[in-house]
Amino acid sequence: MRLLERDNTGEFCLTKLLPDDAIIPPYAILSHTWREDEEVLFEDLNGVTNKNKAGYDKLWFCGDQAERDGLKYFWIDTCCIDKSDAAELQHALNSMFRWYRGAAKCYVYLSDVSTCAPDDKSTWEAGFQLSRWFTRGWTLQELIAPTMVEFFSVEGKRLGDKNSLEQQIHNITGIPFGALQGGILSDFSIDERLAWAKKRNTTRKEDKAYSLLGIFDVYMPLLYGEGEAGAFARLREEIAKNYLRLADLRSTDPRLEKERIEEAKGGLVVDAYRSTFESLGLDKWQHLTESRTLWIRGDSGKGKTMLVCGIINELERAIIASGHCYNLAYFFCQATDSRMNSATAVLRGLIYLLVHRQPRLVSHLPDDTYPSNDATVWIVLGKVLSEMLQNPDLKITYLVIDALDECVTDLPKLLDLVVCTSSERVKWLVSSRNQTKIERKLRFGYGLTEFGLGLEINTEHVSRDLDGYLDNKLSGLTSFQHDIQLKDRVRDILRQKADGTILWASLVLQELSRDEVESWHILPIADDVPRGLNCMYERMLKDIDRYRWDSGFCRRILSTATVAYRPLRLTEIGHLSGLPEQILESTENVRKIVAKCGSFLTVQDDQIYFAHKSAKDYLSTSTLLFPCGAKIAHHDIFIRSLDLMSDNLRRDMYGLKELGSLIDEVQTPSPDPLVTVRYSCVFWVDHLCNSISDKDTLQRNTLDVVQTFLEQKYLYWLEALSLLRAMSEGVIAIRQLDGLLGRTGSSKLTKLVWDVYRFTLAYGWVVEQAPLQAYTSALLFAPASSLVKKKFRAEEPGWVSIKPAVEVDWNACLQTLEGHRDSVLSVTFSPDGQRLASGSGDNTIKIWDTASGQCLQTLEGHHDWVWSVTFSPDGQRLASGSVDNTIKIWDTASGQCLQTLKGHRDWVRSVTFSPDGQRLASGSVDNTIKIWDTASGQCLQTLEGHRYSVLSVTFSPDGQRLASGSGDNTIKIWDTTSGQCLQTLEGHRDWVWSITFSPDGQRLASGSVDNTIKIWDTASGQCLQTLEGHRDSVWSVTFSPDGQRLASGSVDNTIKIWDTASGQCLQTLEGHRNSVRSVTFSLDGQRLASGSVDNTIKIWDTASGQCLQTLEGHRYSVQSVTFSPDGQRLASGSGDNTIKIWDTASGQCLQTLEGHRDWVRSVTFSPDGQRLASGSDDNTIKIWDTASGQCLQTLEGHRYWVRSVTYSPDGQRLASGSVDNTIKIWDTASGQCLQTLEGHRDSVWSVTFSPDGQRLASGSGDNTIKIWDTTSGQCLQTLEGHRDWVRSVTYSPDGQRLASGSVDNTIKIWDTASGQCLQTLEGHRNSVPSVAFSPDNPGRHRYSLGRDQTWIICNGRNLIWLPPEYRPSCSAVQGRMVSIGCTSGQVFTVDFSCDV
Repeated sequence: MRLLERDNTGEFCLTKLLPDDAIIPPYAILSHTWREDEEVLFEDLNGVTNKNKAGYDKLWFCGDQAERDGLKYFWIDTCCIDKSDAAELQHALNSMFRWYRGAAKCYVYLSDVSTCAPDDKSTWEAGFQLSRWFTRGWTLQELIAPTMVEFFSVEGKRLGDKNSLEQQIHNITGIPFGALQGGILSDFSIDERLAWAKKRNTTRKEDKAYSLLGIFDVYMPLLYGEGEAGAFARLREEIAKNYLRLADLRSTDPRLEKERIEEAKGGLVVDAYRSTFESLGLDKWQHLTESRTLWIRGDSGKGKTMLVCGIINELERAIIASGHCYNLAYFFCQATDSRMNSATAVLRGLIYLLVHRQPRLVSHLPDDTYPSNDATVWIVLGKVLSEMLQNPDLKITYLVIDALDECVTDLPKLLDLVVCTSSERVKWLVSSRNQTKIERKLRFGYGLTEFGLGLEINTEHVSRDLDGYLDNKLSGLTSFQHDIQLKDRVRDILRQKADGTILWASLVLQELSRDEVESWHILPIADDVPRGLNCMYERMLKDIDRYRWDSGFCRRILSTATVAYRPLRLTEIGHLSGLPEQILESTENVRKIVAKCGSFLTVQDDQIYFAHKSAKDYLSTSTLLFPCGAKIAHHDIFIRSLDLMSDNLRRDMYGLKELGSLIDEVQTPSPDPLVTVRYSCVFWVDHLCNSISDKDTLQRNTLDVVQTFLEQKYLYWLEALSLLRAMSEGVIAIRQLDGLLGRTGSSKLTKLVWDVYRFTLAYGWVVEQAPLQAYTSALLFAPASSLVKKKFRAEEPGWVSIKPAVEVDWNACLQTLEGHRDSVLSVTFSPDGQRLASGSGDNTIKIWDTASGQCLQTLEGHHDWVWSVTFSPDGQRLASGSVDNTIKIWDTASGQCLQTLKGHRDWVRSVTFSPDGQRLASGSVDNTIKIWDTASGQCLQTLEGHRYSVLSVTFSPDGQRLASGSGDNTIKIWDTTSGQCLQTLEGHRDWVWSITFSPDGQRLASGSVDNTIKIWDTASGQCLQTLEGHRDSVWSVTFSPDGQRLASGSVDNTIKIWDTASGQCLQTLEGHRNSVRSVTFSLDGQRLASGSVDNTIKIWDTASGQCLQTLEGHRYSVQSVTFSPDGQRLASGSGDNTIKIWDTASGQCLQTLEGHRDWVRSVTFSPDGQRLASGSDDNTIKIWDTASGQCLQTLEGHRYWVRSVTYSPDGQRLASGSVDNTIKIWDTASGQCLQTLEGHRDSVWSVTFSPDGQRLASGSGDNTIKIWDTTSGQCLQTLEGHRDWVRSVTYSPDGQRLASGSVDNTIKIWDTASGQCLQTLEGHRNSVPSVAFSPDNPGRHRYSLGRDQTWIICNGRNLIWLPPEYRPSCSAVQGRMVSIGCTSGQVFTVDFSCDV
């Protein structure tokens, strides 16, 4: 922004260009209409043109008027913008609204309005109404944005301002008074704001849209030439995008909640709080930089909430008066409403209002939808709010939270956020009851000198407020209008009995306001009402008995509302309370019953709330409502919930039909089939658990109804949990139920619940994403012996089969946690076993809930791979070591990074806390170990001695010793006090990747790249045992908590559990699709977590002794699968050096072909199916007889691995591509090499013949595809365009197109005649190892694998989700059969018997 000023000679001059974050001095701004060739431009002021333009009159006028108003600077659009600078022009037009709003005064110069008698309004009013200024597009924002707008005639005479001329301006423009008076523009609808500009015109058509950018607070590049329609289309797109992002955010509107509170409490009485405003010294909090937080505290019922409402109203008035120079956002917590009782809900409300007031802040909101889990949303929104509050364009902001003590979920996180974000520009006001935990967080968070203001609502405050409140409310009662003495007498009685509790007074006044109360009733009522809230509540409860026929129904409603875990809707509470069918026929009938429940309950938008938290507190302990305690009420709700769900749950309740329909695409139908069971689906187990005490046992009839429900409705309940976005709550409920049944002797039900638990852990994630997969993927892949699978056999799809059959029983893997986008390099349990942390190659750390498998937090901050994570002994902190050479220490509650420790000169490979949590050790590729003070972050010691990278460090249980494993093949044990090396343990033949002390500190285990584990005596340094069994490097070792078992994770994709006494391997856990990088036991030793290069974490059951049942298949990763031409057989090549031929009908392995000495990378059938060719890392190709399994020929000639083999269409030739950069064409009869095609500069990954056999295409690691003449061997074309290796090439059936898949994650389709790239298909998140054209049969269903290999799709529609252990390392499709080879060595075929 540039400003104009006058120099000492009176000439106009421009200031330098002021950046947006500069402190702009007060300035005036001119609004006018342009005249062609008359305006003073930027270059005119720089002396380029003459100074005789008529537009100079406007400059003189604006400069003179600004000087009269005491303003040195002023701004005029014609000459303060260098329009020759495209970037400056773009920025200026996008900033114009903000510049007009920031002006001290805006002068509207009306060149077509004249008056010679300035006191005679009639002489200029007609011209004012017809002024051209009201018809121009850009002047709309110039009218609305500034706080002070003054209108002047052509003679420079003042006609009035926006306030004095408000009615005339409204009549001329149709703009609502609220907008003219400075109201928040986003309070007006999109269509309403667009309508303000409908009759306005601009010189350039696009400007009609661009002039509205400020009205919608949208930033958009200006593209002159796109036309009016194009500009408006882009504007609407930006508006819609912002609107949708904001709509996804809101769960409640704090403004509506404020209105509800004020209405429920009889309206805000300003006089009742005016004196308190003054005595609290709000000005001090607003304006003193050191006063960043104001805490208003007081006992229940003292009027804190109404005081906060009054403060908000005062701030609103001040903001409008200032021209919206400030932001205000607020939230009202309510303990009894799950939408308003969590820290996440507070963030949602505050962010929603902030964006509402300053819409450009919407850029901080995520583009995608929010996670369903509250803990994950907290991380996302906490980061969003922090970024917003650090935005340099943020106005001074006031954030208000009422009833902080009613934030029942994650209050400590919220208090931490308040402390961390308060500043001179961000001020917080919070109210609550007196609670030590709140005071401790605020006071010690800020430090004793920076806490700000903590104000107690004392007796004096309350007394004044109560007097004002009573005077106002009693004056409104018609009974007192002619009897002042009665009013004063009643006021004195109520004032004396209220004991300063405004809530008590409001309840009495509600009773006095009832229609049936006559004037002669008032005094007796006032005398009769008891003192104190609880006595008042008791009277209200007894008064319900006056409803002779409905009192019982009222008590049911109150008991249900009291024990419910969230506010119930009218459609829910009637059923859960067991009201008669006649009442349930209409929600209005239920509303009438609720209305008879005294003043305990209120209804808003058909949802029932307690009028005050104290009302629920009273009822919870009332023997009048619960003569036998609340257990019976819980049991009644449990039974009614099961009845409701049994009656209403069924398959496909929302009519989705498409089996792969994703939850984000689901629209709730009207009426909602789940409307009466939403609460029951989530909370039925909670009510069951609370219906019994520790001394009780479940009754037989209770066990029977639970068993019947699960046997008949479990799968439909699972679908409902997905539709309700409540899957994690469902998982926790089942775990609760399993724990509850541990006290019963019902083995049948116990087994069923355990099976339900395993089923939900295994498939809950996909059902959460795609509800109808409960009936497809979940039932198809569940073990054959699963009780759920057996009970719901009728729901299993009959049109598909999996061969060979799935596993017989559940294996040891309880859960597979997916979410990381790269290898999982480290996992660790929290000390209490309730959380699991994982560090990944995607640079993030994730914290998971071990009960539900839900990702609670994603910690971002490292710039490179996270190699190691570890919890502090108290679980409150987490340390991470990274390839970015740093260690970070995180707060596990808030997810905030507390410290970044720098000092290592290379990657940090391992971090570990000392047993007391006061020190942290780190091992690095710089060959050193550092020991840090966790409080100060200071490096205490640097231990040197290793000759190569330090890969692992661990403290002994007593913290006196530290062990380190290194790439120099040794382990060193150090004294942590002196830093002296006590021992060097030698014996491994390769790098030592992992070390761990036994719980008693007497033994040390080490895992090495030499494929072995060694157990050492820490006293003598002697090697006690060498454990052998892994086929590849051992990356991680860990002792069980009792020291009797040792777990090891290996590059061979397995985990082994060993007996530490005998050295015997007890279990081998298979399931990961790639190297296992990290293993860790839970504190109780019953679970083991593993992190893998396959990007997943698995949690295993080590107590059951179950071992993964591996179906018949290869012993190592499957590299290639292919169907025979008739589709009856399938061949697979594997890393175990063998080829297997399978019967696709039965899934049975027909033959195992052995002969290769290394991995088999490619297999292909001859066109007649009688021969099979295989290419191997042993540099050879073998041709096999598929009937006998005999090796007919071994073709030698390649100097390196053979990656691809393919037959010509006539079967007479075979082509092979190799890592030696060549392609060879062989005669299949003689085995002679006919041609060697050279030209690629890197490995040849894929070769394929054209359908006529005259051309050969090859894809290479040099990023190119080459097309060759198979007769001459000449290279016809080189196709370039991929940015990385080309892994696969294939011709279309007609040979006119060629498809290529690449490590750059794209597929390209090429024209084979011209070599032109026709299309680039993007969407894969990883490399594309295989591509294939579908047959040219438009009427046929086409089956394939989805983009990320997690779905089998049909005609582009998701059909069956593949569990992680069934995902392909390679695949083949033929007709209705999809064959998949897995890294585990398993091969299976999904056979669709009919199209779906």
